[in-house]
Amino acid sequence: MAAILLSVSCSHTSKPSRSSSPLVLISSLKPASKPSSISWASSISDISISVNSLAGISFPHTDNRQIGVVQAAWTRRSRGEAAKKPNRKSWKQRTDMYMRPFLLNVFFSKRFIHAKVMHRGTSKVVSVASTNAKDLRNTLPSLTDYDACRTIGQLIAERSKEADVFAMAFEPKKNERIEGKLGIVLDTIKENGIIFV
Repeated sequence: MAAILLSVSCSHTSKPSRSSSPLVLISSLKPASKPSSISWASSISDISISVNSLAGISFPHTDNRQIGVVQAAWTRRSRGEAAKKPNRKSWKQRTDMYMRPFLLNVFFSKRFIHAKVMHRGTSKVVSVASTNAKDLRNTLPSLTDYDACRTIGQLIAERSKEADVFAMAFEPKKNERIEGKLGIVLDTIKENGIIFV
């Protein structure tokens, strides 16, 4: 039976330790009867290691981090990071033009009502209706009342169906309520078979 005595010293410590260097005793080294391969490690069958002393060993500074903890992958920006880069678009802003490609835009002025459906990706106008058009301007008694809103909603729905658009989105502006004339236009479009997504 052979016994090997190894001395391990820590060179990364700044102060020399008072205690003697730790001793690690490797015992019970028995040569293998039949090595399975030609390597040196395969010629040793059993290794038992006993540590006599670990006093005096100081580990490198870990910056108060937990060792062995795997951090989760990056999933989303934190609020602080979003505040540092305010111009970066969110996931919804980047994908919304593909998930909801057709957008309804309604404009009310003092004199007329204008509505259009636009494709976001190509910026092409799919359908347009306005009470300022020649055919409506001469036939409608008022260009801004509730009947004009119903007419605009009906025309937008019919022209969108002709262009094979059966679903669209409407995004109200900040502090804009869906009521009154705007509500009448949207309800009329829904009643004529258009789905809002």
